[in-house]
Amino acid sequence: MKIVVDDKIPYIQEKLRLLADEVVPLGGAAICASDVKDADALIVRTRTLCDKALLEGSKVRFVATATIGFDHIDADYLASAGITWISCPGCNADSVAQYVESSLLLLQRDRGLSLGASTIGIVGCGHVGSRVKAVAERLGMRVLVCDPLLGHADFVSLETIAQEADVITFHVPLTHEGAYATWHMADEVFLHRLSRVPYIINTSRGSVVDNVALLSALQEGRVRDAVLDVWEGEPDLNLSLLQRVMIGTPHIAGYSADGKANADNMVIDALCHHFGLAHPGKVVPPSLPADFHYTGDPLELYNPLTDSDALKANPSKFEYLRNHYPLRRERFDV
Repeated sequence: MKIVVDDKIPYIQEKLRLLADEVVPLGGAAICASDVKDADALIVRTRTLCDKALLEGSKVRFVATATIGFDHIDADYLASAGITWISCPGCNADSVAQYVESSLLLLQRDRGLSLGASTIGIVGCGHVGSRVKAVAERLGMRVLVCDPLLGHADFVSLETIAQEADVITFHVPLTHEGAYATWHMADEVFLHRLSRVPYIINTSRGSVVDNVALLSALQEGRVRDAVLDVWEGEPDLNLSLLQRVMIGTPHIAGYSADGKANADNMVIDALCHHFGLAHPGKVVPPSLPADFHYTGDPLELYNPLTDSDALKANPSKFEYLRNHYPLRRERFDV
């Protein structure tokens, strides 16, 4: 059995080598048709487009993306070719919630936002949004949730979010069609409807927020400040927007070691099930250094300003910063 795997997926190769005769790690963006022609399985991240051009005529019968998002997977083609595929929904939901919590604490510390006296509008309440809702409630915030696909009676409209929220955070997939398409959900029209000059947080997909419109809203004072982990056109960023936002990071909100291990385990579980393989055991993320000092402040575990400073100093290293991300844990007592 041969498995081709993105070489930037951490912790997983040791387990794969217990399952396959040949494991070939490659750069995700560089994986091409000749690489997978005689492979049985392909394991990727978002940088590998899994479509007909890559997979036609190959032996691949199983594709896994170790990510929540799957807009790089041509599901229609894979279905027509009889190729099973999976993503990892919810794998890094707690990691993104940690990122949002730390960002909210920084808005309170550095921008004077009183969390207990503020309203947060959460757009999308799936795996990630539901965790962010729990975080915001624990911080004492008034919480409004907009998610028409779930349709809960206590959810509100996007218009209500625009009118009442002091912080607006997006946790939706990127979709281009249908009644609830999310591409440019936060566009010029939406940003002109904002009543409370809010903070904007986006950790979903870059094109959920119109980056040009957001920069104008920031410059004109319609948005107070912003926290962006995802960008239109990444890794080629709007540099003016990057320097204007309070926190700008290289698509790493979900990059905790815990979230990565969760994705690894979901991939391995599905791979073993598909091919009828004996399970090699769970992936366990590395521990924090023994000399790590923790007093209970969540910002000691993770402060996104560190990642933001690194990206603002070297925007051209967007991919490098993602691919060489340091150890980050969600909890100290593990």
